[in-house]
Amino acid sequence: MRAASAIIGLALLMMASPLSASEAATDSEARIGPLAPPGAPASAFPKPARPVASIVADQWSTEEARDRDGEAAEVMQVLDIHSGMSVADVGAGGGYYTVRVAKKVGASGHVIAEDVVRDYLEGLRQRLEREHLDNVRLDLGEPHDPRLPPRSVDLVLMVHMYHEVEQPYGLLYNLLPALRPGARVAVIDLDQATEIHGTPRKLLLCEFHALGFRQTHWGWLRAKKEYLAVFAPPAQRIAPEQIKACTP
Repeated sequence: MRAASAIIGLALLMMASPLSASEAATDSEARIGPLAPPGAPASAFPKPARPVASIVADQWSTEEARDRDGEAAEVMQVLDIHSGMSVADVGAGGGYYTVRVAKKVGASGHVIAEDVVRDYLEGLRQRLEREHLDNVRLDLGEPHDPRLPPRSVDLVLMVHMYHEVEQPYGLLYNLLPALRPGARVAVIDLDQATEIHGTPRKLLLCEFHALGFRQTHWGWLRAKKEYLAVFAPPAQRIAPEQIKACTP
């Protein structure tokens, strides 16, 4: 009897283990991954005729300095980020905007923090736990594809990361299905060459216009140190082979 009971107990334990492990999982493999199936492959798009800056850090300046300049507060005001919105922070890095936007949109809204570097997302996951923010989902994207769920966001933020995008046409193309009606895409960057971690305004406009985006706002931030450009998506997505690459 004791042997039979032991076998039954072991069987019950083995049946329970997968569920318990799933419920208790806290590792990055279980919590971090793409949120949507892949879009069009990078090979479908023209190669950009510009240098691409390397990814060197998860933030471009200290959060204290950015807050002293009122950067996030100004951006959220200009973009009218408010309670209930769904916002994607593409290239979230250390989460400067992710945590501030999450607090702004509140419990009725949510943020998708996307990045192509798993370690950045793991660090952000730990930060979200420390700050008790449960309205953020983590999304491991690809350089040409953010892997965002369809019709999931009202606003996309790309902050000091556009110059690091290896395939901008693919990124913008694969981003379009995630946009809800009336959604916008906002880019913050420095008006300087991509190889020195900026994106010239003319280049930014050309690459967005190549897919049919329309600029709705452009202005300086932080005493003209950087710009904020906002775009409305095209009414219809063109085919990858119709995209004309910008020339230097």
